[in-house]
Amino acid sequence: MAKQSILGRISTLLRANINALLDQAEDPELMLDQLIRDFTNSIAEAESAVAQTIGNLRLMEQDHDEDVAAAQDWGRKALAASAKADEFRAAGNTADADKFDKLAKVAIGKQMAAEKEAKDAEPTIASQNEVVDKLKAGLEGMRGKLESLTAKRNELVSRSKIASAQSQVMDAVKSIDVMDPTSELGRFEEKVRREEAKVMGQQELAASSLDAQFESLDDLDEQTEIEARLAAIKSGGQQAITQ
Repeated sequence: MAKQSILGRISTLLRANINALLDQAEDPELMLDQLIRDFTNSIAEAESAVAQTIGNLRLMEQDHDEDVAAAQDWGRKALAASAKADEFRAAGNTADADKFDKLAKVAIGKQMAAEKEAKDAEPTIASQNEVVDKLKAGLEGMRGKLESLTAKRNELVSRSKIASAQSQVMDAVKSIDVMDPTSELGRFEEKVRREEAKVMGQQELAASSLDAQFESLDDLDEQTEIEARLAAIKSGGQQAITQ
């Protein structure tokens, strides 16, 4: 994956408006699960690519350090060869002096080549360090968003479970509402009331029957009195009536 595509992918994910996506989603929980998978996969891909980018940068830095060290080493060799040439020249040995001066020139040439390679690599190394810093920051941002997404998803699932439990409780309460005539308790209460009414009716009927019996006794007493007076009339005449 090219560095620019990595940065573009990270930038796109970091700019994603999660709340807007959730508002438009028919099932926010499924949307969050998908986003979490996308972020997890993208982070894994980015981590691999960033690691490769960092590895390449470290190799460039190592090459740069080696070029700097080589330039310093060739500089010391040039200095040593020049000093040796001066010794031979001072001793009158022109041939060896020229030989070591040539070696000094060769060393200086290699020193300059190493310095050029090191200098040419420095802008690239600097730009690569900036890219790596951006990639690292982007990855941290993506990890932060992934944590936020996971927290939102867990919160949503928890709230959904709480709402479902509350709904079940309310349904259970409603099902045993004694004021609801369609509930089992309401029907049972109605049955009890009918039985109570039946007992009251039986009691009232029994009371009416008893009163009727006592009334028949009263009628019997009156009839007996009439019969007694009639007998008295027959036996005593008018005197029995006035007594």
